[in-house]
Amino acid sequence: MTIRLPNGFRCAGIACGLKSDPQREDLSLFVADAPCVAAGVYTQNLVYAAPVGLDRQRTPSAEIRAVVVNSGNANACTGERGWQDAVTMTQQVAAAIGAREEEVLVMSTGVIGEFLAMDKIASGIAASAAQLGTDENHLLAAARGILTTDQGVKTASAEQPYHITGLAKGAGMIAPRMATMLAVIFTDAPLTPDTAQRVLAEAVETSFNAITVDGHMSTNDTVLLLSSGTAGNGPLEGAALAGFAQSLSETCETLAKQIPADGEGASHLMAIEVDGCESREAAHQIARTVADSALVKTAITGNDPNWGRIISAAGYARVPLDPHKLALEINGIPIYQAGAPTEFDAATVSRSMRDHFEVQIHLHLHAGACRARVWSSDLTCDYVRFNSEYHT
Repeated sequence: MTIRLPNGFRCAGIACGLKSDPQREDLSLFVADAPCVAAGVYTQNLVYAAPVGLDRQRTPSAEIRAVVVNSGNANACTGERGWQDAVTMTQQVAAAIGAREEEVLVMSTGVIGEFLAMDKIASGIAASAAQLGTDENHLLAAARGILTTDQGVKTASAEQPYHITGLAKGAGMIAPRMATMLAVIFTDAPLTPDTAQRVLAEAVETSFNAITVDGHMSTNDTVLLLSSGTAGNGPLEGAALAGFAQSLSETCETLAKQIPADGEGASHLMAIEVDGCESREAAHQIARTVADSALVKTAITGNDPNWGRIISAAGYARVPLDPHKLALEINGIPIYQAGAPTEFDAATVSRSMRDHFEVQIHLHLHAGACRARVWSSDLTCDYVRFNSEYHT
């Protein structure tokens, strides 16, 4: 299916030499034809990159004209120079498109603790501003420009009730609240800044904040929502707003799941669902604890229905539960019920795990009506090898 930006936006992605491979796109520019609404959700790491601090100051807003993204360098832990470099990027974009610097947002991703090559950034901004377009080739080039260790682009799109298109990157250093990942989502739906901020935060909670790869929270995580408002005469409210919010949540979930599915060296996507809890927060805490367990991850890698690792992880999640009511299914096959193992054929479960890239882990607490789901990747030798060699 052809993917395109909603009306009111243009983009470009170019290679300006920030990555070791000079042929790989490493700078992307997204431009709104007129001032648009923008909202953002950011990493909760107290050590955060300069672009995160800058964008926090400028969102939510009704006056954003552009977002510039560089990959290959995170501009994190770079002090006052890093902050000034982020500001300079917004000034350069503003000059290139005829906007004010405060109307420009910036995102960076890559190696931590190195200064940006601002001469290359400057030439990249000028080149990308001259190549802006609206077709699929422009969008895919921009999607490639935000990648680091990703195996491929991550996109999602919805046409109803309003056009939404999102791009994301991320494969390792993933542990939201917010997770290293970036996403920028565009829509033609008419929104106010406050509404955009609210629906984005709600969508992120059950999507980007429900993924984990390695339990390591990034310094740069950012999700931006930009609305051109070209599809309506007034801000959405009531049923129309609810429909848009649902579509936005589904788009964010599609994007978010692609991140652990592309986890560095991953052989499985783990989908951990916990239900029967007194609160969604409790369900999420248990699911996240299971997802982050190295022993659970390696069992999934080995297609081993080692239910003891899952049950014990649920038990140390610091959520009150009755172990005698606990039940577990793997790929829909009952493994554990009422605090004791059930009769199951281990070879059948193992074969099911081997035959499915997405392994379903379902825990029932039988203590309430709330549920949550977390997606994660398994833990392979390739993950260890890759990250032992990756300079940070």
